[in-house]
Amino acid sequence: MIFHITQTHTPDDCPIDSGGSSTLYNADAEGVTLKAMYGAFSEHVIFYIVEADSFKAVNQFLIPGFKSCTCTVTPVAEEPIV
Repeated sequence: MIFHITQTHTPDDCPIDSGGSSTLYNADAEGVTLKAMYGAFSEHVIFYIVEADSFKAVNQFLIPGFKSCTCTVTPVAEEPIV
């Protein structure tokens, strides 16, 4: 399943001086493939498109940012509604 994730942090929790945005997700989370990552960095918002086997896998992907970010996770599809 494909998920669109919007991850937001405050300026006080910005990881710019502590490893950058890649510290906010687990690239090695089992069952998750990161398809795309985009940032509205001046707004402290990161968008991910991931393919995942389960919602549990999505949570494992997001665990590094749990103490500093909030997320909206939306399942999405390429298939049109007919």
